[in-house]
Amino acid sequence: MSYERLEQCPICGKEEFKNFLVVNDNAVSKESFVIVECENCSFKFTNPRPDTESIGKYYESEEYISHSNTKSGIINRAYHVVRSITTKQKVELINRHSPAKGAILDFGCGTGVFLAACKKDGWNLRGIEPNAGARDVASKETGEPIATDLGEVAGEKFAVITLWHVLEHIHTLNDTVEKLISLLQEDGTLIIAVPNADSHDAQQYKADWAAYDVPRHLYHFTQDTMKRLLKKHKMKLEETLPMKFDAYYVSMLSEKQKEGKTKMISSVLNGYKSNSYAEKNGNDYSSLIFVAKRK
Repeated sequence: MSYERLEQCPICGKEEFKNFLVVNDNAVSKESFVIVECENCSFKFTNPRPDTESIGKYYESEEYISHSNTKSGIINRAYHVVRSITTKQKVELINRHSPAKGAILDFGCGTGVFLAACKKDGWNLRGIEPNAGARDVASKETGEPIATDLGEVAGEKFAVITLWHVLEHIHTLNDTVEKLISLLQEDGTLIIAVPNADSHDAQQYKADWAAYDVPRHLYHFTQDTMKRLLKKHKMKLEETLPMKFDAYYVSMLSEKQKEGKTKMISSVLNGYKSNSYAEKNGNDYSSLIFVAKRK
């Protein structure tokens, strides 16, 4: 097992960090990982972390739903019910920002559920998924070939590029964002959804907050640090939208992580509290969607 330590903040480039939190990987390895915070821009990231050759073993779990589509257990069954609703909302979002439709690239498309909905709605599809098992499922789901990396779509142009809870997993953060922007049409739209480390549920659960998900999540964004990243890459933030269901789902996972069992009533109450807090306090929902275009 090989680890790498970042010596510079991926957003501002400064070299002064402080330890923010020690979090356990309860899903796979049971190891502990440190999340550090940049003293200059407050960006939080897992450091040190497994390198690109070693990270794969931390995804080897049947419970990793974006790769397996499992319906085992009450949490995953709830996930599937909610996903049918949120998939429709995602298609409505891309249609609002690109009514002419055209070509869409879903980077980290998992098992292809979102792309299949886009195809049904009249979009031309491209998907990228590095996990072989998920890629096979996505190809069957969409009826389209799914690429393994950005090299396979080089030179193509897209009206919309989406990353649904993917950017936090990418080792080469800035290089990947730069390449994705280069694939956008001149008036194209970049849509990024990530967990929000400033949310009420993150503050409540602290090290047990399931959306830290170390070491699979390498970065832990907030509204401010995402704005800084987009500005760095000369992108204009058009709007920031909540993913309200995530507060309940993450609370369910966090309760199970904290208490060793699923506690539905506590999860629902804490999810509701998190959304209520966000509605009154600056949009800090459990997960956020950032919609950006070129300046």
